[in-house]
Amino acid sequence: MLAYIRGTLESKMKGYVVIDVGGLGYKVYMSDVGMDRLGKLGDTVKVHTYYQVREDDISIFGFNTSEELIMFELMISVSGIGAKTALAMLAVIEPSKFALAVISEDVTTLTQIPGIGPKSAKRIILELKDKVKKEEQIAQAQNIEIQKAVINDNKVTEAISALQVLGYNKRDIEQAINKIDKKDMSVEDIIKKGLAILSL
Repeated sequence: MLAYIRGTLESKMKGYVVIDVGGLGYKVYMSDVGMDRLGKLGDTVKVHTYYQVREDDISIFGFNTSEELIMFELMISVSGIGAKTALAMLAVIEPSKFALAVISEDVTTLTQIPGIGPKSAKRIILELKDKVKKEEQIAQAQNIEIQKAVINDNKVTEAISALQVLGYNKRDIEQAINKIDKKDMSVEDIIKKGLAILSL
């Protein structure tokens, strides 16, 4: 319903900010890190938003980037992971690191996040990797060609899978990856560069 909110940053409170838009104050829940990056009181700010409606509550969650919003939406799609836990994750792990942890089945990295134990970490990996597999099956059914350079480079293949975890289309990812000079780059660097291109 709300893609983003742009307005004057009126206040920063514990766990949320208030943004004034034309005389209306929107209460937007954010991570501590997100609030720190937002700017100073009185600044004009823009936050990407997730609008949550429940029987007893309506809440707006805010994010500095669209990648953080995508990561949040992915997290709350995992059974047993609520909005507060997903928001807390953004304070300790970047979307690129999160996607890489899922693809590489790095339980240790995920369990460093408050509220995520080994069982939850394994469930996150299982459910999100399953989404990537489904997209792979759809892509194969549509006979989408995968370039030989992509197949032969394990780092690139891993980066593509990580970007798929973040919700991007495989064809778009491959086009973005092909624009990158990948020589001597780590998987995480490729993911970050890919994110920068895909966000344009």
